[in-house]
Amino acid sequence: MKSLTSPVAAKPAAVDQVNILIVDDEPKNLTVLESVLDDPGYRLVRANSGQEALLALMSEEFAVLVLDVRMPGMTGFELAQIIKERRKTARVPIIFLTAYYNEDQHVLEGYGTGAVDYMHKPVNTAVLRSKVAVFAELYSKGRALEITNRTLLKEIGERRAAEERLHELNATLDRRVTERTNALLMREDELRDANRRKDEFLATLAHELRNPLAPIRNAVQLIRLNGQATAELKWSAELIDRQVQVMSRLIDDLMDVSRINRGKIELRREWVAAEDVLRDAVESSQPLIDECGHQLQLTLPDDKLLLHADRTRLTQAFMNLLNNAAKYMDRGGRIDVHVKTVGDHLAVTIKDAGIGIPEDRLQSIFELFSQVETALSRSRGGLGIGLSLTQRLVAMHGGTVQARSGGLGHGSEFEVRLPLTLGHGTVPPEPEPADVADRFAPGEELRIVVADDNQDACSTLAMLLELMGHSVRQAHDGQAAVEATTDFDPHVVLLDIGMPKLNGYEACQQIRALPGGAARTIVACTGWGQANDRRRSDEVGFDQHLVKPVDPGVLADLLGAVTTGAPDASGP
Repeated sequence: MKSLTSPVAAKPAAVDQVNILIVDDEPKNLTVLESVLDDPGYRLVRANSGQEALLALMSEEFAVLVLDVRMPGMTGFELAQIIKERRKTARVPIIFLTAYYNEDQHVLEGYGTGAVDYMHKPVNTAVLRSKVAVFAELYSKGRALEITNRTLLKEIGERRAAEERLHELNATLDRRVTERTNALLMREDELRDANRRKDEFLATLAHELRNPLAPIRNAVQLIRLNGQATAELKWSAELIDRQVQVMSRLIDDLMDVSRINRGKIELRREWVAAEDVLRDAVESSQPLIDECGHQLQLTLPDDKLLLHADRTRLTQAFMNLLNNAAKYMDRGGRIDVHVKTVGDHLAVTIKDAGIGIPEDRLQSIFELFSQVETALSRSRGGLGIGLSLTQRLVAMHGGTVQARSGGLGHGSEFEVRLPLTLGHGTVPPEPEPADVADRFAPGEELRIVVADDNQDACSTLAMLLELMGHSVRQAHDGQAAVEATTDFDPHVVLLDIGMPKLNGYEACQQIRALPGGAARTIVACTGWGQANDRRRSDEVGFDQHLVKPVDPGVLADLLGAVTTGAPDASGP
């Protein structure tokens, strides 16, 4: 029994135990419930609020939920409604406990939210134990039945394999193999359908994640174009833009899960200083390190060490190591990061005073889903993929990762070695960046319609275009975009795809049908970025398909091409 601070913080249940979630905002009430329900067959998980209960339900399965009705923030009724709306938790039995809501209407409301029982405080302990025992037994039997089913499925699979080996000798077995083959084909169709739905979900998720990045990147560009911005503001803008690009990269990878699972992550190499990579990693891990009360010491050499590497991926690798050190160390610990050169390699050592690693686990710790068993009670979570991913990313850069430890309780040390590109202390001069103000300096004025139902994205993009010297009209749905085109006669139309009234595809087709529509440049600016989305954009008449957050430089080049090469959008 343990007070719940996060869904993964409670001790794992024994094989023969069932999980019971008790929820009450009063710690003394939780203690009473623990006493009443104390049983070796139960693993009691405490939650002090509806939010904590939801976190627990997301990470574990429970036989029954004993829930107080009157709680601050989220009442028991509201929590029950959310639980019953989720497929994963809809079947969890709920027993309401209350000392206040005793009227018939409250009882009916409780049952209406999906409760199986409604008990008044002070409860009859024998009755409560009995009711909980019934649901615990039902859950245990269901779990036992599931194990039995898995055993049966295994036996069926073994029998099927034997039948396939003997089908030439037995016509009857041949028929049965055919039937099972048909069953496999049906299952394959189901898997294809599940994979299609997964792709649709990932595409939707990527779209929703990209949408808020668009106004952020637009705002960063507005800061850059502000000639009066302070050095601190410019530094902040660069930091935000870099993190937006990291998020965009991660979203791109999310859209190709199968490629990642096959180990085919594409590296986007650039010349980068090792110091910059490590500082990026520290910046990303610092909130967790601070939360755990640790101190971090970063020791860098005087010379800059140059790598030809994917900055985002290497940052991810070092961030995993730093997060690992922070999670598996008691509060108030110390993390030392030391950088040096060993021959023609960069050596980065990350040392902590945490729980350590047994000698027989130093190699297997890099295997997928591997975790040190004694770390489970202290872990903040994780599936055991961080070190495996780190090893793969470092190996893709031609490097190695090695783990060292004096054993349990003696801390851990991870050393990453990466090949240096040039002489240790020499960073080749970077090409002089084009002056932002010059690149986006006002040129020939274009009339532009910007249509996006995300008003922040729409307004920031319009402001950016106006600073570039263009005349802009805004629209927040597809129908308004068509009407603005009719009234404003724009040279360029920038359309989001997912808009109300008319989506971007429909709006594009209607704009093309307007007088002079064939001469206009119509560009999709959207969070939908899969191959099918691009193909459909081309089919309905878009000239370009840009994925949010749009690179302002790409947009400036596109408008420059319209200015120099396109006739007036109004046509003859």
